[in-house]
Amino acid sequence: MTTTIKTTKTPRRVSRLRLLLLALVLGSAIMLIFKEPPYTNIENDQLQVMLNKNIPIYDIRRPEEWQQTGVIEGSHLLTFIDTRGQIKPDFINRFTTEVDKDEPVILICRTGSRTSKLAHHLMTELGYTNIFNVDDGIKQWLREKRQVTQIIKPASDAYFGRRL
Repeated sequence: MTTTIKTTKTPRRVSRLRLLLLALVLGSAIMLIFKEPPYTNIENDQLQVMLNKNIPIYDIRRPEEWQQTGVIEGSHLLTFIDTRGQIKPDFINRFTTEVDKDEPVILICRTGSRTSKLAHHLMTELGYTNIFNVDDGIKQWLREKRQVTQIIKPASDAYFGRRL
């Protein structure tokens, strides 16, 4: 007794379609990864030029971070994320009240991570058009031995929104 097993071949057309679909998905993912952000990343030399032109800078770190490292003179201190990782409830309201949508504004945090997320949100969701993110944040500013103003008083939200 002979048993015949019948196999069905997948048509080449289906294989090519799957391959094309995979290529499209991978291509889209790569484009998203390497897409330029809507905001402008700046280095410290550019930051210094902008500060000399009195473009406002917002330090969005927490009070204890301001106290640990000091802040760039003239910074507006406005905490974005609290110690639990939550967005401060009144941050967006305070920021949008203080900063016009077309006004150039600089954002700085510890490493540039929080500010890049905030800058993206401000531009894509809230219509801001002129946001600058300091690459590598205050850490790089300090590595380059640039000047900061120390906060002597105990860290608290008493500085919230204050310009130093």
